[in-house]
Amino acid sequence: MYEDKTLVCQECHEEFVFTAGEQEFYASRGFENEPKRCPKCRAARKQATRATKEMFDAVCDECGKPCKVPFKPNGEKPVYCSECFAKRNAR
Repeated sequence: MYEDKTLVCQECHEEFVFTAGEQEFYASRGFENEPKRCPKCRAARKQATRATKEMFDAVCDECGKPCKVPFKPNGEKPVYCSECFAKRNAR
């Protein structure tokens, strides 16, 4: 049903392939538009967004290690470091 398409990135103007698998994934998530940026530019944009987030110091409620979280802990909910958070989500 889907075939690989060659698209042009709106940022770097390089061609990239929008694979049949990616198209199927987009359709399964209800996305109607094709990507406008190549994977490299998408990753750079995502990283730039992450870099601008303010991070707060905290202590993991599970292992006790110091960590940084993207929200200000208020003591109402437990805080987990990235390792403990990943373990809890894997359960």
